[in-house]
Amino acid sequence: MSVRRSITLTVAALTATGLLTACGASDPATDLAAPKGQKDSGVNIGPDQDRIRGKKVADAADLVPEAIRKRGTLKIGASADASPPLGFYATDDKTRIGSEIDLATLVADTLGLKPQFEEVSWENLFVGLDSSKFDAVLSNVTVTEERKEKYDFATYRLDNIAFEAKEGSGWKVKEPADVAGKTISVSSGTNQEKILVEWSEENAEAGREPVDIKYFQKDTDYYLALQSGRIDAHLGPSPTAAYHVATAGQSEIIGQLSGAGGDLQGKIAATTKKNSGLVKAYAAAIDHIIEHGSYGKILQRWGLSGEAVEKSEINPPGLPKTKS
Repeated sequence: MSVRRSITLTVAALTATGLLTACGASDPATDLAAPKGQKDSGVNIGPDQDRIRGKKVADAADLVPEAIRKRGTLKIGASADASPPLGFYATDDKTRIGSEIDLATLVADTLGLKPQFEEVSWENLFVGLDSSKFDAVLSNVTVTEERKEKYDFATYRLDNIAFEAKEGSGWKVKEPADVAGKTISVSSGTNQEKILVEWSEENAEAGREPVDIKYFQKDTDYYLALQSGRIDAHLGPSPTAAYHVATAGQSEIIGQLSGAGGDLQGKIAATTKKNSGLVKAYAAAIDHIIEHGSYGKILQRWGLSGEAVEKSEINPPGLPKTKS
């Protein structure tokens, strides 16, 4: 299936199951992803985004290497995956929208550069950085110790995962004991699966019931399982859960934890080739938009206020290397 088409089909599937309503379909500029029957609010998924823009800030722009300043463009790599609310296609099936696009555009504005986006597969984001095809990648990249050997990072969002349950569940998750005996779904091969398995094993070792883990690879499958009561909750990326809560209106986030697991808070960062000379400029631009307030408005627009950072950090501690 075309990546470009997948978000459109997901919205269509949710509408068919009563989980999502797209309002104003005759005018793509006013398309909303909103709870069924709700017409006065929601997330704009039309091509006319009225995106928050910024102005050049000399202190930040002066940190950009001269060759890039003269060129006048910031070449930004973005993942081609359809992953709302981070990056996906609008209802016209060609305009790229999402929180990562909004933030990257604002960073470029602040640096006095014209953003120039190119969507590629995940692995080619890093190939593009290695070859200097891209000056930056703002595409939900987590800081890791292994990546820090080749890339520089300026953080702009927390990396969290979330437990999503049916609205009104009256249940909160903070620690392994809270999920003992519960039926929880997750996508296989993900970091959240690793954490859930570890919590289940911890419960068993403590004499509590383990977690009954179910696997779903498609968002629409776990949405239906949640509403029918076949699962108690789903553990997935916090941005995806927040978007579903905001647009479907039938679920709630009952717990959130770092995507790194343990005591380390994972961080999402603007990524550039190591020693490219750009990381300080990115950090300065991010700090400016945080202080200016435009950063907070973008996160609020996409339901990501809970992942805001107070300032950008350059190359903070990252997820540890996997032991061989």
